[in-house]
Amino acid sequence: MSILEKIESPDDLKKIPRSELKTVAGEIRKMIVNVISQNGGHLASSLGAVDLTIALHFVFNTPKDKIIWDVGHQSYAHKILTGRSHSFETIRKLDGLSGFTRISESPYDAFTTGHSSTSISAGLGIATAKKLKKEKSKVIAVIGDGSMTAGLAFEAMNQTGGAHKDRDLIVILNDNEMSISRNVGSLSSLLSRTFSNKRLQDWRKDFGSLLKSLPKIGDDMYQLAKRSEESFKTFVTPGMLFEAFNFDYFGPIDGHNINHLIDILENIKFRNEPVLLHVTTKKGKGYPPAEKNPVYFHGCGSFDVETGTCKPSDLSVPSYTDVFGKAMVKLAKIDPKVVAVTAAMPEGTGLAKFAAQFPDRFFDVGIAEAHGVTFASGLAVEGFKPVVAIYSTFLQRAYDQIVHDVCLEAQNVVFAIDRGGLVGEDGPTHHGIFDYSYLRCLPNMTIMAPKDENELQRMLKTALDHKGPIALRYPRGTGEGVTIDETIRPLEIGKAEVLFEGNDVVLLAIGSGVREAVKACTLLKKDSIQATVVNCRFVKPLDKELILDLAARIPKLVTVEENVLQGGFGSAVFECIYGNGPSTCHIKRIGVDDTFVEHGPLAALRSRCGLDAEAIAQAARSVVDNS
Repeated sequence: MSILEKIESPDDLKKIPRSELKTVAGEIRKMIVNVISQNGGHLASSLGAVDLTIALHFVFNTPKDKIIWDVGHQSYAHKILTGRSHSFETIRKLDGLSGFTRISESPYDAFTTGHSSTSISAGLGIATAKKLKKEKSKVIAVIGDGSMTAGLAFEAMNQTGGAHKDRDLIVILNDNEMSISRNVGSLSSLLSRTFSNKRLQDWRKDFGSLLKSLPKIGDDMYQLAKRSEESFKTFVTPGMLFEAFNFDYFGPIDGHNINHLIDILENIKFRNEPVLLHVTTKKGKGYPPAEKNPVYFHGCGSFDVETGTCKPSDLSVPSYTDVFGKAMVKLAKIDPKVVAVTAAMPEGTGLAKFAAQFPDRFFDVGIAEAHGVTFASGLAVEGFKPVVAIYSTFLQRAYDQIVHDVCLEAQNVVFAIDRGGLVGEDGPTHHGIFDYSYLRCLPNMTIMAPKDENELQRMLKTALDHKGPIALRYPRGTGEGVTIDETIRPLEIGKAEVLFEGNDVVLLAIGSGVREAVKACTLLKKDSIQATVVNCRFVKPLDKELILDLAARIPKLVTVEENVLQGGFGSAVFECIYGNGPSTCHIKRIGVDDTFVEHGPLAALRSRCGLDAEAIAQAARSVVDNS
């Protein structure tokens, strides 16, 4: 029987001798690698946080003490140690464990996460609530160095170290050696363990009180002593920034030395003021392929455990992301005004090749989407053509900047919105099902979505030729396998495309919904129902002339979109028809209901949401039968 099999909760972990915790770490890593090789997921970040996770649950009294995992993609070991080891094989599967932390999943998950840089803000809120309720327990926010590039993290630190210096909050900066600072070695580790010792901290407070009590010179002596200590710590550690926020800084220490981690956590858990512990870890720790290629194994699909290579798939069909990246390079060669902006996702958005070929025209702003949008607006003011490539779910974080800094003055900014629609196993924090709605209401904004990868590159050309803000929204995954034109031709703004003609019902579809609508058309033919299928291409402006003509001739319409129904494409069609006079048209809208969609395979999610071909065909039958 493995040691891990004896651990059903953190209480069981505390019974394990410290000498055996390294073995526990190895068993956890083996379980994570085996499961993620089948299910896919965030491997490298979770492997890097295993030792830290063990130390945290060994020292603190969870779930009374709250651990908040920023983003949550490094929380797999946490799930295993908190009663979910037997169900861990279901992670990211339909109706299985979430790939992130979820309050509704476990009392050990202190906060629901999925987007970065929220942990310190949430931790301060929880710590403040505990203080108001006079509860004595610890709050620990674990945040990666990448997440520390976001302004939200510093806003939270500013409040914590200012007005709320008495809050019982520990921030653990998990530095995976890809950002912030290098590990300065054993000296800093020794100093951190020494400075954090409870006896020394008590002595510091008593000595500080003694100095302050000295008549006339007390305050000056105290300030001198404090500056001397801070100067010494700054000289041997990279903690000056955090000390400036009034956090007591310790580190950096080796995040894979469980004994050292336990020692320092035992010391700092008695502090009653903000503390920042800086630990250094290695992404992919314990699995050589992930250590060598942490970017690929950050969020990977299934792979062979022995070799680390991805399992066979249809590599002949490029992804929408790849097509976008190649089109960007091609168009940038023609137009020197084309520049690219992304938020810590050069590989994920397909811009890595653009960055390599045009390093002076590529800008990675870090996890700072709001800044990235306003930065792009500044580029547009000076005559450049910025393409802001951000996942749909993350663009939500920059909404105010889209409204005020881009749309208000109709700046020439292109939004390349990847992962539009349902994204599968990453679940509700990552589905891009709100963008049609949150962008359509903005004056000056144009919105389009391609039916296939060739139309994607044509829309990118259209966007770069357009004057004013314009959004190009496309799905995750492989394209349709169509031929890619060598010469990229633009589309006419606001013009749809009729794919099939029939006299019984009209299927108006946008983006990935076009594929399902075409399949539905085939299903309907078996029932002798002839459908007109329209690839609408544009959510705003709509092809009003075509839609009104079809509504007059065939007043039975079904709209199809992979977006929430409220305020989306179907709403736009409804407004178009009924906003142009009385109509007897019967319209059925297909889209995502007023709910957050859970995680699972795309096909299963589309079926559950009523977005697949059969659901569309059934909706068309009901429209025909009831008209």
